[in-house]
Amino acid sequence: MTSEELDIDFKDAVKRINNLPGPFPADFLLRLYAYYKKATNDYNRPNSGKPIINAFKTNALFQVQNITQDEAKRIYIDLVNNYSLYRK
Repeated sequence: MTSEELDIDFKDAVKRINNLPGPFPADFLLRLYAYYKKATNDYNRPNSGKPIINAFKTNALFQVQNITQDEAKRIYIDLVNNYSLYRK
């Protein structure tokens, strides 16, 4: 898969997950958050009004710090595909 094809698939996965009705499991949201941030090179600090949420988001970001941007996109796509497949 080319980088361009990966970008298209990633953007499609983002659209699909944003169009699904929630609520989503918290652990799933944290994984999506971390992989999305890594995939888009968005290194802004978490900015929730609740310190505990910021702590969870920061921890999720630490867990993906050693993967590439393309790998983060692939994992994000897989998460969305698997969630869509097994969602009730």
